[in-house]
Amino acid sequence: MEIDKVRNYLKKWGRDKDILEFATSSATVQLAADALGVEPGRIAKTLSFNEGDSAILIVAAGDAKVDNSKFKAEFGFKAKMLTPDEVLAFTGHAIGGVCPFGLDRELPVYLDESLKRFETVFPACGSSNSAIQLNCDELEEYSGFDKWISVCKGWQEEV
Repeated sequence: MEIDKVRNYLKKWGRDKDILEFATSSATVQLAADALGVEPGRIAKTLSFNEGDSAILIVAAGDAKVDNSKFKAEFGFKAKMLTPDEVLAFTGHAIGGVCPFGLDRELPVYLDESLKRFETVFPACGSSNSAIQLNCDELEEYSGFDKWISVCKGWQEEV
């Protein structure tokens, strides 16, 4: 099971026992927020995008949406999400449990600025009924992130 891969991966930081498992699904932002009793923005969703014959992962706040023009400005290509089969092939995690931990392949991981407004966030842990509470420093370290980016919209108050 993917959650066991993630649990094993998080052992090196002593965080394998901190994975939360739910009796109900946490496969969507809203389901995860309901299971945890937190606002949807605190769910750290991992989005998977096609990059030629590889992929990139972007971890963003649950209430943020990718802004296509910001994405293209950052990466130099149009945002095209992976299919569920491609996600599984590249990450080893099925949709609903995708996270930047315990990946089958080494992929670039980017963290979106939309996460920084929260003291802690909850990424999935490889299954559609799991999560772990992390602060941004922990998320950086455990994900082996490449850099912080700003490619999302919809989470900030319009000024």
